[in-house]
Amino acid sequence: MKRAADLAVLLELRQRQRDDALTALAQARRERQQGEQQLEQLHAYAREAEARWIERARGGVSPTLLATHRHFMARLEHATQVQRQTLEQQAQRIARCEAQLLEAERALATLKRLQARRAQQWQQHQARQEQKANDEMALQQHRRQHHPTP
Repeated sequence: MKRAADLAVLLELRQRQRDDALTALAQARRERQQGEQQLEQLHAYAREAEARWIERARGGVSPTLLATHRHFMARLEHATQVQRQTLEQQAQRIARCEAQLLEAERALATLKRLQARRAQQWQQHQARQEQKANDEMALQQHRRQHHPTP
């Protein structure tokens, strides 16, 4: 019976690992979604800034203002590139989390199959023991009926 208890502890551990993997995957996906939202905000901000610039430039601008705008747009483009790299890293993290979850689910399923097999073996063992006891009782009853003791 100790083996069943050991298996229960191992099952609990594997379930906890699977749950942790699910939590990590959910967190990675949330972070990815937030990163995508931030990237979209950067794109929207760049579009707005460019539209404002075009409107302002129609009236003429100084070389200093033009240089400032170009510098600002370059910094905004740099921020966009950094955010894209972050999204790439988040995608890789999601892939790793998915692989860890898959492995945790496989390990848990393997243990559950082992547990089911052991339970079936135990039931078969119990059925054999019961049959053996019934056979022994029937034999003793038969002996008493056909060979009474003097």
